[in-house]
Amino acid sequence: MSKRTLITSALPYANGPIHLGHLAGAYLPADLYTRYRRLRGDDVIHICGSDEHGVPITITADKKGVSPKQIVDEYHERNKKVFREFGIDFDYYGRTSSPVHHKTSQAFFLTLNEKGIFRKKKEKQLCDPETGMFLPDRYVKGTCPSCGYEEAHGDQCERCGSSLSPLELKEPRSTLTGNKPELKETEHWYLPLGDLQPEIEKWIDSRKNWKPNVLGQCRSWLKEGLSDRAVTRDLSWGVPVPLESARTKVLYVWFDAPIGYISATKEWAEEQGDPELWKTYWQDDETELIHFIGKDNIVFHCIMFPLMLLKHGDYVLPENVPANEFLNLEGRKLSTSKGWAVWLEEYLEHFEPDLLRYVLGTTLPETKDSDFSWQDFQTRVNSELADILGNFLYRTLSFTERFFDGKVPPLVNPNEKDLRALKSIKTSGEKIGKAYEKFRLREAIAETMNLARIGNKYFTETEPWKTRKEDPQSCANTLHVSVQIAAALSILFTPVLPNKMSTLRDQLGISGEAAWNDLDDSMIEPGRKISSGDILFTKIEDDVIEKELERLKRRAAEAAEAAGDSESEESYTPLKKRTDFNKFSAIDLRVGRITNAEEIPKADKLLKLTVDLGFEIRTILAGIRKQYDPDEVIGRKVCVVANLEPKKMMGIESNGMVLMAEEQDGKLQFLSTDAEVGSPIF
Repeated sequence: MSKRTLITSALPYANGPIHLGHLAGAYLPADLYTRYRRLRGDDVIHICGSDEHGVPITITADKKGVSPKQIVDEYHERNKKVFREFGIDFDYYGRTSSPVHHKTSQAFFLTLNEKGIFRKKKEKQLCDPETGMFLPDRYVKGTCPSCGYEEAHGDQCERCGSSLSPLELKEPRSTLTGNKPELKETEHWYLPLGDLQPEIEKWIDSRKNWKPNVLGQCRSWLKEGLSDRAVTRDLSWGVPVPLESARTKVLYVWFDAPIGYISATKEWAEEQGDPELWKTYWQDDETELIHFIGKDNIVFHCIMFPLMLLKHGDYVLPENVPANEFLNLEGRKLSTSKGWAVWLEEYLEHFEPDLLRYVLGTTLPETKDSDFSWQDFQTRVNSELADILGNFLYRTLSFTERFFDGKVPPLVNPNEKDLRALKSIKTSGEKIGKAYEKFRLREAIAETMNLARIGNKYFTETEPWKTRKEDPQSCANTLHVSVQIAAALSILFTPVLPNKMSTLRDQLGISGEAAWNDLDDSMIEPGRKISSGDILFTKIEDDVIEKELERLKRRAAEAAEAAGDSESEESYTPLKKRTDFNKFSAIDLRVGRITNAEEIPKADKLLKLTVDLGFEIRTILAGIRKQYDPDEVIGRKVCVVANLEPKKMMGIESNGMVLMAEEQDGKLQFLSTDAEVGSPIF
């Protein structure tokens, strides 16, 4: 392990409040890991801050009729405050509008420019003829070439999910004036990613213990081939390009935002009274740099930013990038524009932060998308935090207070059950530590709760309410062992439940900060005075959860009405005309397994699938390339229409059809089954 660790969380845009999806992607996972490392006594700092440049900021400002600065000032303070209230313990929370950041980003740009890394190119871009402004992708709307949606943005169609460029839109229009944009020549500086691809491929191949979902996305990008990417753009809001020949341009936000980690570390060092301290964390090979991000930031943190650091030459590169997938909400894709979100500010008005830290921690989308539901929130709080952890702690402390004057009794002649329970402290600690080290945070939390289960089961099986009279020493041993498990939990649960565990440590009479090295089966000496205090976790009633669900649905309906969307979130595609049974039974549906998948040159929608039907191998073309990478689908069991007439597309004969379901947001999902390959489907 390195001498020190620098942990970063993706900089959130300062154009709106923080919601559950943000937390699950980059902030709670980073905080859990950072708190664990601090418990170990490691030299670790956690850096984050507001991303205050880019088009989302200016769009929000335009909608509200205020300046971009007013937007970033508001949301920087709001988000910084809500992170603190939720217990996300950043060592420093900076902002990319700061003078230090501007100076750092400009210096970085100049170094690469002086080394001849950039490529200058002239090209034509869409420009609003009335304002004279070059239009970023989000300032252009038009008809999606894939699905025909007339309100698609220049970067992505929200209906079908297709990635787009402004020039691909049919009937494009400026969102500023509604005018048809004109093509106009401009000059920009580009990072030649294609030329640099061999270097980044070599570096990625050298990475160890990275998540398969992260490496899979990286290799998919590399397989497709990298191309030049602009590092400057024509905007008035951002970090000015530090060249006389580019006075009207700013650095592209993808380029300046990750440099925010460096500038924020500089500002942190200033706060420590040692301005040069930042170099220890960014320019010393003994530093381990870890980025916590969401899925949508993988390409920037695993390909582009490492390339920037590599070509600059003065900085350490990321040791790991444990990116998470997406969090859904109540079975649907989370969408702030559609009102389908739970904002952290709103949550904290009704519930304690530790409850969500636990529940969200148990459902983190570590390797695939996961789902948050209010019903699951209630169930986990009631059945795990209250019934298991809370029940064990309260029984242990209150029983000791009532029958032993609040003093921990000594352990005398322990039996096998007592010793086994004590041993679980060490074994649990080892399992939990290994899970944290491998970024398996859900597993770490589950193992921690499992120790509470062991304690609860032990307390119940030893029946101290009976042995109190029949065998007082046995009763005393039960309470001694239970108190030691409670003390261990006060350390092991600290990353997840910092507020509640602080209260527990007070009840146990433990002074000072929790430390992993204190973990032992004899942390509390006999005779120590403890107190039961209040119950740490109370159950959540059904009506409370109903109110949250009603609020969510009401806000979604209001958002749909405000957007003039006549289609309800609950609407479904109309049924087709009825058909008779004989026609349906003529369709032969079989279970297949995808054994290989390839992209087809010049076919932007199709993947060539090799499907094993048990009795034969088929080639089937599927129009899923825009939503699935080849590596994602290999090994999947699928439902296949096996008796379709062959159809030739792109010079390839397709023999069958893989059945898919289309969700309301246009996302395609495989119809899966556990049946063996070749099984008929009725």
